Amino acid sequence: MAFDLVINKGTFIWASSSNSKPQLGSHSGFIGNLRYELVHNHKCSSLSVLAQRATIHVQDDNPLVHNDNKGFHKDINMLPKPLTSIDVSSSESDGSKVRVAYQGLPGAYSEDAALKAYPQCETVPCDEFEAAFKAVELWLVDKAVLPIENSVGGSIHRNYDLLLRHRLHIVGEVQLHVNHCLLGLPGVTKEELKSVVSHPQALAQCEMVLNELGVDKIGEQDTAVAAKAVAINRVRHTGAIASSRAAQIYGLNILAERIQDDDDNVTRFLVLAREPIIPGTDRPYKTSIVFSIEEGPGVLFKALSVFSMRNINLLKIESRPLKQRPLRVVDDSNEGSAKYFDYLFYIDFEASMAEPRAQNALGQLQEFARFLRVLGCYPMDTVV
Repeated sequence: MAFDLVINKGTFIWASSSNSKPQLGSHSGFIGNLRYELVHNHKCSSLSVLAQRATIHVQDDNPLVHNDNKGFHKDINMLPKPLTSIDVSSSESDGSKVRVAYQGLPGAYSEDAALKAYPQCETVPCDEFEAAFKAVELWLVDKAVLPIENSVGGSIHRNYDLLLRHRLHIVGEVQLHVNHCLLGLPGVTKEELKSVVSHPQALAQCEMVLNELGVDKIGEQDTAVAAKAVAINRVRHTGAIASSRAAQIYGLNILAERIQDDDDNVTRFLVLAREPIIPGTDRPYKTSIVFSIEEGPGVLFKALSVFSMRNINLLKIESRPLKQRPLRVVDDSNEGSAKYFDYLFYIDFEASMAEPRAQNALGQLQEFARFLRVLGCYPMDTVV
């Protein structure tokens, strides 16, 4: 059973739907008396706010498919192969565990986050973010855990775009303290290394240690992929930056731990599911929304003020260009030369949708928004 959060005129309704692509309509006037109604249906749907005037489309990228190599540590051959966007396949499962998709290979930080969220889960690697979204939509897995921002590297914009493209719901978050480890083949010391391979962001976050070692930095698509490459190629003078779990999985030694320049290196992950959770007030909750606004002076200020006047704390604001209509002429004529970007605004605020103040804030925001969607309301992760 699934529930949609729908904004109708004057009413908030929790409702189920049989259509995965709901029709979008316009809305006018101040939204007053807000209420919840539960309407049951057996078909799966999505959490959405039907309040836009134009459908938003996000461009898709070509998937990347990676081939496995042979001739390395025997345990590596037993690892699950990543799912792809083109041919998503499901492995056998007895149904006793929650299946959680993540991007990367076994040993990736995303897998660590999945295991933190669901310690007894069965993790399912995917070759890219898009494949993880599709695995949930196709019922091949129960959840997906995907990174959304890092305290050092900033936001993962691709996943913001995919949140809008797909109709999944945010049902939780995970904050993971990143422990970058320098890995090498057994018997190798860090002084022997001449090159280190890892994700470009991991290399940048460990720049001071790598400069002291005087090694060449080689970029790879993922930290776990880098660890696997070192294990496969068996080049004595090449090391990798990855997690401690990656060292165990690929038979590598940890030459140094916590080599990142900034000790407070935390990545926040979102937990995605086909159905939303019914929010409560028993613990701190966070609500994530995305909206676009009508043009005009002070409109963004008015949109944000609906939270301030109700003492709702804004935790994050992210803007992304509207890909369907990224530019507009200032005077709405074809002769003007000055143009502005049209933006989507992603906002996380500290309140539950079960609270009247959150319902009223979104009701008033509807007066300024040309498009509004609730991405999820979920318990906050306060443990790093």
